[in-house]
Amino acid sequence: MTIEIVVYNIESALKAQEGGADRIELCDNPAEGGTTPSYGTIENVRQNVSLDVFVMIRPRGGDFHYSGYEFYSMKRDIDQCQKLSADGVVFGILNEDGTIDKKRCKELIDRARPMKVTCHRAFDMTRDPFEALEDCIEAGFDRILTAGQQAQAVKGVGLIAELIKKADSRIAIMPGSGVNEDTVKEIVSKTKTKEIHFSATGFRESAMTYKNLNIAGMGDDGGSEFKLRTVDSKRIRQMRELAEKIN
Repeated sequence: MTIEIVVYNIESALKAQEGGADRIELCDNPAEGGTTPSYGTIENVRQNVSLDVFVMIRPRGGDFHYSGYEFYSMKRDIDQCQKLSADGVVFGILNEDGTIDKKRCKELIDRARPMKVTCHRAFDMTRDPFEALEDCIEAGFDRILTAGQQAQAVKGVGLIAELIKKADSRIAIMPGSGVNEDTVKEIVSKTKTKEIHFSATGFRESAMTYKNLNIAGMGDDGGSEFKLRTVDSKRIRQMRELAEKIN
């Protein structure tokens, strides 16, 4: 079983490695579903972990239909990932009608080689998952991250299982979103997947001894400067044990 952990900072990357992950997906901005991290973060992670590092290439939150300016940014971010010795990149581009933008995806994939390339959950926003599967294969993606076009993978296990059968080893299908200790057995047993993607989220308290309690999240009610997101390495080991009992 290949374990991929999504991480949003260097501490989380180190914890993922400690927990025995096989690969990390490195992102920024968890509240927006992940965007491209800074070059400094990519470099720092690459220099300090030995497991595979796949970098999110997403210039903003929101939909997956990008302007020419945004597409240029994606190309340049891929160039930087190559220079920083990333192992892979993760992206997805859609046309307005909900199909995979094969032309621009292929251009980015060709530019990214020899790095591996994953189509992220833009796939889950397509109009027809089986059409999108064939389009991803034609464009040259190595892998699709999907929750079966649902908010959580456990709700999309039927479709994920069908996609794995249809893919017939032409492309890897990796369930993600809501994969945890309570759902992993069902997801793995029903889909027969060989890869899973999850966050193993943990939190730690800030080391600050002085705290201005009048402000949270720089004015955003959902934020906090004093509760820091990380990864729980024990959860990764537990998840592997649960997943590998099935296979």
